[in-house]
Amino acid sequence: MHKSLDRKFMKKALKLAHKGLFTVAENPRVGCLIVNDGEIVGQGYHQHVGQAHAEALALREAGDKAVGATAYVTLEPCSHHGKNPPCADALIHAKVKRVVVCNDDPNPLVAGQGYDKLRAAGIEVVTGLLKNKGRALNAGFLHRMKTDLPFVRLKMAQSLDGRTAMANGDSFWITGKKARRDVQYWRGRSGAVVTGIGTVLADDCQLTIRPDDLPKKYRKLPHDFQQNTPLRVVLDSQLKIPLDARIIGEDGACVVFTCNDNQNKINILQSKGVKVVQQDSTQERVDVEAVIAWLGEQKINEVLFECGATLAASLVSAKRVNEILLYTAPVFMGENARPLLNLSLTQMEQRIHLNVNNVKRIGMDFRFQMALSN
Repeated sequence: MHKSLDRKFMKKALKLAHKGLFTVAENPRVGCLIVNDGEIVGQGYHQHVGQAHAEALALREAGDKAVGATAYVTLEPCSHHGKNPPCADALIHAKVKRVVVCNDDPNPLVAGQGYDKLRAAGIEVVTGLLKNKGRALNAGFLHRMKTDLPFVRLKMAQSLDGRTAMANGDSFWITGKKARRDVQYWRGRSGAVVTGIGTVLADDCQLTIRPDDLPKKYRKLPHDFQQNTPLRVVLDSQLKIPLDARIIGEDGACVVFTCNDNQNKINILQSKGVKVVQQDSTQERVDVEAVIAWLGEQKINEVLFECGATLAASLVSAKRVNEILLYTAPVFMGENARPLLNLSLTQMEQRIHLNVNNVKRIGMDFRFQMALSN
């Protein structure tokens, strides 16, 4: 089949995979098309953990028309028995002729074995088509399979002169409504949203998802935010969180990391459904690297940090950020306003370099997607 047709159908498969953006939890977002003689005869996407994989759904719809067809899959078909049988076996059994894949699966239980099965059965396998688009969709899953750690994003908002609030603490929305809606998208695709106690005390934030405030193009995507929201994680070394803080909520999705051993307050928080994770009480600050590792152990793929200048600076300094989302509003706030990051740099050679991967105008504001330079 001509390469342009392969790209056309893989784009459609990726669009299908996007339907699982908010629902597949620790699993990858996967779409699949079965195409026979230029016609789509079956399609499917992975919808929820434990439910059928994209290939199985597409093959079920295709039926006998899968014989001699091409399967377009956004991730290497699995080769092992988990909660579902191997998709590689299903494709072989359906007698497809060709399989075109976007991304390899780094899961040690797969990692090329799916390809090996397909090729051993005489099926042509093409890999790496539109792989960058696939990586963006499954950045968290791919990263966690390789490192056991979640993909960490740091979201920040600033004025054009790099300020976030006035010196007296007076603050208001820096960015416009469209930029704030864009943040809802990044929250929605994350398994956890993390902040520091300073932000909780200053803003009494909720860090919840408001589906109606998602950018318009994402509002129709399936979700179950009413029942399943990202974990809300608070780093609170001295356990200062108010017992009526809105971030606690009533859904049992709040986790507090602390170095404090006030068992009475811990008991009260736990009675409210809060999970309290205690770290070494001799430490002044919560170990953020241990927090990230804990989130990886919970099989969380993507983590969004929405925090103040001190915690953000510690993440950047320790190079524990995979991507920075920096929203910049076209306003000046002046030299007395608070800085974006509390970085103690005194010499030019200490400056931290960033790679800008994307710049997008959102309403009147700009969003920079960046990564720390190696």
